[in-house]
Amino acid sequence: MTVRNVPGLEQALADWQACGKTRRLWNREATLWTGQDEARWLGWLDVVERELENASTLKQFAAEVRETGFEHALLLGMGGSSLCADVLASVFGHTMGFPRLRVLDSIDPMQVHRVASEIDPARTLFIVSSKSGTTLESSLLAEFFLDDLKRRLGDGNAGAQFVVVTDPGTPLQQLAEKEKFRRVFGGIPSIGGRFSALSNFGLVPAAAMGLDVRRLLRNASRMVNLCRDEASPETNPGVLLGLALGVAAERKRDKVTLVTSPGLGRLELWIEQLLAESTGKNGKGLIPVCGEPVGWPEHYGNDRVFCYLRDRAAPQPSQNEAVEKLEATGHPVIQIEVGDVYDLGQEFFRWEFATAVAASVLGVNPFDQPDVEAAKAAARECLKGLTSKKPALQPTPAVQVDEVKLLDPHGDAMKAGEPVTSTEALRTALRLHLEQLRPGDFFAVLAFVEMNEVHERILQGIRIAVRDAFKVATMAGFGPRYLHSTGQLFKGGSNRGVLLIITSEEEVDVQARGQAHSFAAVKQAQAEGDLRIMSQRGRRILRLHVGPDVTTGLGRIASEILTTLERLSPRNTRTNNFTNERTSHES
Repeated sequence: MTVRNVPGLEQALADWQACGKTRRLWNREATLWTGQDEARWLGWLDVVERELENASTLKQFAAEVRETGFEHALLLGMGGSSLCADVLASVFGHTMGFPRLRVLDSIDPMQVHRVASEIDPARTLFIVSSKSGTTLESSLLAEFFLDDLKRRLGDGNAGAQFVVVTDPGTPLQQLAEKEKFRRVFGGIPSIGGRFSALSNFGLVPAAAMGLDVRRLLRNASRMVNLCRDEASPETNPGVLLGLALGVAAERKRDKVTLVTSPGLGRLELWIEQLLAESTGKNGKGLIPVCGEPVGWPEHYGNDRVFCYLRDRAAPQPSQNEAVEKLEATGHPVIQIEVGDVYDLGQEFFRWEFATAVAASVLGVNPFDQPDVEAAKAAARECLKGLTSKKPALQPTPAVQVDEVKLLDPHGDAMKAGEPVTSTEALRTALRLHLEQLRPGDFFAVLAFVEMNEVHERILQGIRIAVRDAFKVATMAGFGPRYLHSTGQLFKGGSNRGVLLIITSEEEVDVQARGQAHSFAAVKQAQAEGDLRIMSQRGRRILRLHVGPDVTTGLGRIASEILTTLERLSPRNTRTNNFTNERTSHES
């Protein structure tokens, strides 16, 4: 690993060493952070050694899965319970003789419907993953697919196609025992969800898809040993990375821009959640920027730190060239080379350790997520009084242009009477919203729609156009998935975000027998709840709503944004020269 152009890093390394903070971290001293309950959440420090002792159990499970002849393994989970599995599936692909691993981490009805139509449930192993055993989306998905299998195979046979990963004694474990699920794998109570990659939450799906779990853990153990180095923080990869990120953030370079070789799959999405949920609180936080194609130095202001995760076996020349230019022009650049796909185990531990170090620099507790819980409570409130036959009412739009409506982010009627139907009114609202962007801010487009390649391309087009026009960092996410990833940052971090929230009507809906609410109703309540909390926190939000033809609606939004930016482009030449001006929108 190399670190370049991070002012203040040498002093931070010296201070870390002088205060013996590596030793204090391994000794689980909560005063390294806020002195609250951090010590009880540090089980991930020794999880690799512990899981190596249990690797034979996972090897037996893998053999069992292979012998059964499952075609697919479908993981049902959210956030920290699903993202590691998603990384492994994207990097390793399909292992001959084992099921192909898929991850379903959304309750968008169309996405659930599409996944259900693309698998043969009778030949699918379902992995239900939830640390608390009460995660709403995981429970809904488990009930839906269990109900479907009972219809096909009978009540007594469906459970054999389910395994569960959860902490001991949770409601999910109780369900597994009641329904006679194939296996229950325990979580470790002292490890939070986003730090659980090297526990059963990551290792069970790894075993199911035929990976060499012992090799993954042995590679991780090398990083564990390196991160134990107390003598020299410069050679401790976790400390060096964490201090570089923390020091850069203290100097207003808080946009951690991840540049990832294609061969490393979705690793950046796992890092995104780890950084955002762990540090985005108390008006502070590292703002992870992933999926934004790397540009040239003129595309960026002075609020970035670039982290290049480079696949040594198959680096991308264009990324190499762009990162070299960024470093040459003085931007902070951290480069990490990944030499073997099984070195992902090393990266999981490196980034967990570094996140804990960075949180110490920022003075936040990396193991809680208070604002996520607030949004969950608001969503439950929105669901009260609803039934499957009584969906929530949409607020009256202020502007409606064909399939696009402008709604109040609070969820209340914006005005009496008919909405304005002028295209210019929509463009004016977009212009006024985007003009709030100042140097040091970031733009995020968050869409409660099906996550597919077409929709992702549209959102990417929007964010890149905004980046190039305003020279600000950009983010994109799909709801309700992002609630378990970057949602904590948007509500609890610094108020530097200008957010575009897109909701939609549903083309289809799904609901299991006995469920009080359909997936569409729950998804809408989650969107309304998150919007309510962000509005209460004074976040800068514009909410657009599209009809059931989501692709057409998103395309229209993108078109209107591009038109608006073209009109703004002469004014935005002022942002080419980033100054020390800072937004006044601080928490």
